Amino acid sequence: MKNKRLVRKQNDRMLFGVAAGVAEYLGVDPVIVRLLFVLLTLIGAHGILIYLVLLIIMPEEGVAVAKATPFDEDEIIIKGM
Repeated sequence: MKNKRLVRKQNDRMLFGVAAGVAEYLGVDPVIVRLLFVLLTLIGAHGILIYLVLLIIMPEEGVAVAKATPFDEDEIIIKGM
């Protein structure tokens, strides 16, 4: 099974790649996601707000994301002991 990540796409982008990234994550056509953002914007500017929030929190495609790794108790160093 492929690990799905919500990232801003480098290709198939119109502005910042948010809609293309959401579309790939959901497995739908990017045009549908773009139209949904436009519809939400026309209804009450929620589309712009959602787009901006996603723009801030979604990492760019290809950028390394730090992952926490488990460690053993032997790796813990306590100063003064």
